[in-house]
Amino acid sequence: MNQTTTQPISVIDPVNKAFEKTRLILFSPFDIGKWFALGFCAWLAFLGEGGGGSGGGGDGGGRPQFPSKHEVRHFFEANMHWILPMALTIAVIILVITLGLLFLRCRGKFMFLNGVARNTDLIIQPWKDYAAQANSLFLFKLCVGLLYMVCMIPIVIGWLVVLVPIIHAHEAGQLLAAAIGMICLLASVTILLGMAFGIISKLTEHFVVPVMYIHRLRCLEAWKIFWGLLKDNLWQFFIFLLFYMVLFIGFMAIFAALGFATCCCFCCFTAIPYIGTVLLLPFYVFLRSYSALYLAQYGPQWDVFAASAVAPQVVPTPAPYLEPTLSSEPTEPTEPTLPSDSTPPTPPKTPDPGFYDPNL
Repeated sequence: MNQTTTQPISVIDPVNKAFEKTRLILFSPFDIGKWFALGFCAWLAFLGEGGGGSGGGGDGGGRPQFPSKHEVRHFFEANMHWILPMALTIAVIILVITLGLLFLRCRGKFMFLNGVARNTDLIIQPWKDYAAQANSLFLFKLCVGLLYMVCMIPIVIGWLVVLVPIIHAHEAGQLLAAAIGMICLLASVTILLGMAFGIISKLTEHFVVPVMYIHRLRCLEAWKIFWGLLKDNLWQFFIFLLFYMVLFIGFMAIFAALGFATCCCFCCFTAIPYIGTVLLLPFYVFLRSYSALYLAQYGPQWDVFAASAVAPQVVPTPAPYLEPTLSSEPTEPTEPTLPSDSTPPTPPKTPDPGFYDPNL
């Protein structure tokens, strides 16, 4: 089915609408309680997606000295009784934390979208109402993550095969020059694979989640519907992703300027979990509104704001109709009951046989 739209699709028009939507949600009027409630939803939606710090450099004092293979093997053989249990425990803890963060993040996606679409600060109700959709999103992201790990296994093996001999070689420069072609190939494959899975993640977050929200669908069902729109408007969505990156970089430049102007005090406050999300709430509301407003240009069936404006109608449940049943047993006649304040009529008296009436 051709799902191209006749009206022009723009990545610029939703910007002004997103600013107006942000002003309406957060500043008309300003409610600090609403900020903290909606900020909590945003914090859950982006839980565990923050950036990390940068690593330090070496001292430049020459090549690092690596232990020999014999020393490494001897160390593991001598300490395997505690290395293996500790490694398994750490792996289980990391796995549980990762899955827990992913689960909460999927719930937060729908809670935050509900808050932006309905201009509300509800937390418990969207947590319950969109539990099925959030669980479906969780399973989808989990499967995509596992697929990404499977695809990365041969690439990681290729990097080890190329880099380990270079590290242990005496003439590392010559070996590096000989392997430069393989390094470029591995780097290209790594970047392309990361971009492909990153695009899938962004399309799911920006467009598939709203489709799930509007029509109460599972993730794969929503992807099937969105795929028809995507393949007919592939260039428009590519332009959207590029422009979204420009907007994101622009906001990062503004935050960097604020951090420089406040002597890094702004950066310190925004680094605090949850509090930083509340301070940056206009940024999160704007980006969530922008992608939703862009999608709404393709028709009312893609508009989360129009779907949220329609209040659900409560249809009264009719009383069950009971058909009269005929009993096979004959019913006994019931005697008529008299009111409590009435006395029964006296029956007529019969004449006394000993009484003589001269008129007879």
